[in-house]
Amino acid sequence: MGKPFFVVILLAISTAVSAQSNSDKLIEMMNGSFSSKEQAASNDSYLEINLHMYRIWEDFDEIYFYVEQAAADSPDKPYRQRVYMIEETGDGEFKSTIYTFHNERYFAGKWKDLSFFENFDNTILSEKEGCDVMLKLEGSDFVGSTNGKDCKSALRGASYATSEVKISADQLSSWDRGFDSSDAQVWGATDGPYIFKRL
Repeated sequence: MGKPFFVVILLAISTAVSAQSNSDKLIEMMNGSFSSKEQAASNDSYLEINLHMYRIWEDFDEIYFYVEQAAADSPDKPYRQRVYMIEETGDGEFKSTIYTFHNERYFAGKWKDLSFFENFDNTILSEKEGCDVMLKLEGSDFVGSTNGKDCKSALRGASYATSEVKISADQLSSWDRGFDSSDAQVWGATDGPYIFKRL
């Protein structure tokens, strides 16, 4: 068995460990509660929002997160509830597939009791087609976005929506915007992304 063979084996092992490490790193960075309180205090065009992202269904082959966003003054009335499914695409990137589900209010606040999700499985989910976010490690951060005009939206006169995301160890920035058929922005922050600091 020659030396080149050992080099190939070592490279394969190194690549596998690196991929696993990136997956674990992404899970750790996404998992938790975040707040835009600091940004809202310095710029009144931003609201104080609470963001909760917690891993659910850990026995599944795929990685799932329950995601909930609510204004800080009405934490029991979230305005957005989603499930993200994270999977590695095999080219050093991760795809976050976005799902909605029926009876969302029934799940409000359940990030505080994740065992609640054990009563359900992924058959409750409905995919938001075209709204996948592709994430790639850049330095120590994961950065990604939706693809062009693929994510259709009818909210407030929009034709499509875009999302730009940056996930760091201590914060997450998210810039969600809606545009009409003439590409004019009709909803979402105009000055830049919301910045959520880890709590």
